[in-house]
Amino acid sequence: MATFAHWTAIALYLATTAVAALTFARKRQPNNVLLLGLLGGALLAHAISLAHTLVAPAGYRFDLLAMLSLIAWVVNLLLLILAARRPLTLLILILAPLGALTELAAVHAWSGTPPHEQLSAGVAVHALLSITAYSMLALATLQAIYLYYLNQQLHNHRPGGISRFLPPLQSMESLLFGLIAFGQLLLTASLLTGFLFVDNLFDQHLVHKSTLSLIAWVLYSILLWGHWKLGWRGNTAVRWTLVAFATLMLAYFGSKLVLEVILQRG
Repeated sequence: MATFAHWTAIALYLATTAVAALTFARKRQPNNVLLLGLLGGALLAHAISLAHTLVAPAGYRFDLLAMLSLIAWVVNLLLLILAARRPLTLLILILAPLGALTELAAVHAWSGTPPHEQLSAGVAVHALLSITAYSMLALATLQAIYLYYLNQQLHNHRPGGISRFLPPLQSMESLLFGLIAFGQLLLTASLLTGFLFVDNLFDQHLVHKSTLSLIAWVLYSILLWGHWKLGWRGNTAVRWTLVAFATLMLAYFGSKLVLEVILQRG
């Protein structure tokens, strides 16, 4: 069952990518029923495969590749929900193949990092909030990159192209700050549960992750304050979003890369 779900998820992600790519190549409006149906099927199969990937016989997998696959699943799930009301074909074109790639890597390129044997309810909640926050803010970052592209097109008096398949700039900007605000709430809850339930949060192997996560939280807070109080938008908002997300990803994936790959090979 797990193997069938694994390859089905990859096939459906690739089919979703192909439909999205053909939409742009033929310069047509997207067939949302087909596109979202394929993506929904990919997510269902991916979820079944993830259930077997994350729960190992000796415990729970929290290694880099498993977490990348889980985050890709959450990001695509959030995208599916948002795309039901907005034409987000471009983001689907970017994220669907990412789902296929991470699912493939999580199953076939696992480094063999020992699973966690025990996981308390508090730590499980902290992990779930962290992954959802990262996923939401990753989606916001992709949205910010698109806004930068669209701003450049308008600045150079060259509207059109892929922008014809997406909502107006104002709507996309509102979506960006909505994603950031919700992601910041989840990040806040993640940090609070970390302080409450994770032992030695500033121990040697966690200090970089904890410190950088707090810095990212401050950067997102400044961005939201600047938007609502000072009217920050456009490229200013994009720059703050990219810096904050880079800090957040360095906190999580940077520490995992060092602990699981670099130090093990050193």
